[in-house]
Amino acid sequence: MKREKKTKRIKAVSVSFCTLIYLFLFLPISVIVVNSFNATKTKPYLSWKGFTFDWYIKLWSNSSLLGAFANTMVIAIVSTILATIIGTLGAIGIYRYKFRGKGIINGLLYIPVVIPEIVIGIALLTIFSKVNIPRGMITLILAHVSFCVPFVVFNVRARLAGYDKSVEEASMDLGANRVTTFFEITLPIMAPGIGGGALLAFTLSIDDVIISYFVNGQTKTYPLRVMESIKSGVAPDVNALSTIILLGTIVLVALTQSDILKKVKS
Repeated sequence: MKREKKTKRIKAVSVSFCTLIYLFLFLPISVIVVNSFNATKTKPYLSWKGFTFDWYIKLWSNSSLLGAFANTMVIAIVSTILATIIGTLGAIGIYRYKFRGKGIINGLLYIPVVIPEIVIGIALLTIFSKVNIPRGMITLILAHVSFCVPFVVFNVRARLAGYDKSVEEASMDLGANRVTTFFEITLPIMAPGIGGGALLAFTLSIDDVIISYFVNGQTKTYPLRVMESIKSGVAPDVNALSTIILLGTIVLVALTQSDILKKVKS
């Protein structure tokens, strides 16, 4: 009986602790979702005036907000593709070959990760000004690629750390050339690391504010547009778009998890 009571107490404490953690994590998100249905029309849009879908309807006529979101998606997709290609090739080169300065290069990869973003933003702004590259979509893509590449390298290199080279040797012993071996053997083995690095790069690109602020020029991204609206209170149509993005993310995660569960069961 004592053991059962002790077990019940531990479970109760665990459930309470987990509940508090989830409230701490998701309460701010729930506030955004609730305010997206708020009927108030006076700044700072915090007082509840009733339930409405008007902000979701008005969202589609807000060309500046939708344009900023479109810019964010274009920048994120292009920078993710470029960062994934560069990072994957870099990880393969660092893992497979020995050359002078390899240790230095490995060390330098950590600098964009640990250095404050404001320093990177100022440095990139200085470089773009020196070489006379006009600030805009191009500078945003170059900036996002620069800080996304190390994360791709880390993910792919971690995947290669447990890689058995004898698989490639067996493939070539059976008559496959290096190109065929790479696409049929090496690339599928690296695929989880490449995919993880690409998803991380995509997430970092969408979320970036500080570096984008220094190199954006007249090209507004969604995070910058939201930051500008904070001074007068985040408008409910911003909350509406954020809720749609959140819903899309939940659906994507659910589909991914369902595929993983199917593979595990099979």
